[in-house]
Parts: sequence; C-alpha cells; structure tokens
Amino acid sequence: MDAADLIWMNGEFVAWDDAKIHVLTHGLHYGTGVFEGVRCYDTESHGPAVFRHQEHVERLFQSASMYYMDIPFTREQLREATLELIGRNGQRSCYIRPLVYRGYGTMGLFPLDAPVDVSIATWAWGSYLGDEGKANGIRARVSSWRRISPDSLIPQAKATGQYLNSILAKIEAHKSGYEEAILLDDHGYVCEGTGENLFVVRGGKIFTPPLSSSLLDGINRRSVITIAEDLGFEVSERQISRAELYLADEIYCTGTAAELTPIREVDDHAIGTGKPGEVTRAVQSAFEDALHGRSDRYAHWLDPVPAEHFSKVAAS
Repeated sequence: MDAADLIWMNGEFVAWDDAKIHVLTHGLHYGTGVFEGVRCYDTESHGPAVFRHQEHVERLFQSASMYYMDIPFTREQLREATLELIGRNGQRSCYIRPLVYRGYGTMGLFPLDAPVDVSIATWAWGSYLGDEGKANGIRARVSSWRRISPDSLIPQAKATGQYLNSILAKIEAHKSGYEEAILLDDHGYVCEGTGENLFVVRGGKIFTPPLSSSLLDGINRRSVITIAEDLGFEVSERQISRAELYLADEIYCTGTAAELTPIREVDDHAIGTGKPGEVTRAVQSAFEDALHGRSDRYAHWLDPVPAEHFSKVAAS
C-alpha cells in the first residue's frame, strides 16, 4: 500500500503512521463497522474530482443506520473532510476509504454502549482486477460459497464483518487459478462477484441480477445502467441462472475498485469469442469518459476538490 501523509480520524487530520486504534476496539473483535469505497479521478474538465461522492456518503449513512450506528458527523462534514484530506495529501487521483466502526470502551455482543468512531483514508490504488484485466478480461469461477442470505445478515449494507463471505470466495478462486469468484445467492441464482456487480449480455440485451438477489446496490452499477440505457441498450434486472453465464455473449463486472472489467471466461467456459465484446467495450468507453470528466452529460456526477485544499499542503 502506498502511504499518504494524513488520515482523517474523528475530526482531526493525523499523520498516516499515527492513525491507530486500541487493540480492544469493538469493531476489531466483532466486525461492527461499515465502510465505503470511493474514487477521486484527475478529470479533464474539473481537475481532481470524486465520482458520485454524495451517493457514497448517503450509502455510508444508510449502512450505519441498518446496524444501529449513529454517525457523530453530518453528511456534509464527511464530504468536506474527504475533499480537504485529498488536497492536504496532494493527491490528483486516489482511492478513498471512509470507515465507521464501534470503538474502544466495551466488549461483548451488545454493541450499543461502544462509541461510534469515523476515519477516512486516501491512497493511490490502481484497478482492483488489474489494467490487463480491464483491457482483455479476467477468468472467473463460480464459488462453492453462497452469498450471505438476507435471513442472516443485511446484504445491502456495506458492513465490514460481512466481507468474510467474499474473502472465502476470493481465496478459493485464487487457489484454483482464477482472478475472481462469482457467488450465487441462497436460491442458486447469480448474485455478484466478491466486490463487484455483474452484467450479462445476450442478443444485444443487457441483464443484471435484481437487488432482491442479495447483492449490494452498487453505485457504479447504477451508473453503468444509466450509461447503457443512454447508449440505447435495453437493460433488464432479473434473476440469472448459472448456466446463463456459460451461454452469454459477453459478461462484465462493475465496482468502485474494479471500475468496469470484462469477464472472458467462467468455469473454463469461454464467454462469446473469449474476448471483450462490442457492448462491453461501448459501455466501458462511455463509463471511462464519465469517470475522467470527458463527458458533459455526466459532469453532475463529479464532486471537484477545491483548489484551496491543495494550497494547504504548501502552507503546512
């Protein structure tokens, strides 16, 4: 990991190496935390700008609320703290990780007496599945692990402890020679990757699993649906069987970390021609334009970092 200069913790900017917590922090023991993955891009039109910042902040608050955590800051305070942190770190582009967690003060399974702490970190991080994967596609396998059921936890909350589910699937895929895993839901339908939403293309139409299939309501998922429809493609949300993956003309996945990455093979079945297809390429190109500020149509998705925040680097 590429260390930055500062991390924001509970309202203060602290040195990267000093951003520490107590070993008895509640969230460390029980996974009582929620988080977001956000990106800032050095855009052509607005300079450094956070992509769909307000939506990420809103989802963070929703996740916290579902786990009975009252964030001790307003949405605007966290938004402004993020923009200032990027500027103070002198970053033109970066990955952003806001984290809300139960802190030090009590132990045991009843969490409501533990304080709610908040931190924000930013660092340089390339595409999660690699530039080669974005260009030529990745190999995936259907995991033996099922996506967490809504009868057990809350799949639509981006909660820290829940990601043990994805970690098991990710390790399984890696050990068997694949770049990514695809999880089925508790009914056996296609759900999502370990950190990405999935899209299947058949006959020029795009299909994606519905929110009722235990998946996270991805912000890049929403963005790519809008872009695909604006390009004239028909997008349908419906349940997708495992076999439909093998029969697909194209498959791609989306996420803040992964951006838009084609999937060229599933369970040793080549998808279509075994290369990213025309629909995938069209959506990917338009999505990259939106991320990097090359599209006026989606400029409202960008939250620019004010220039004065960068001036604080020279003044400090």
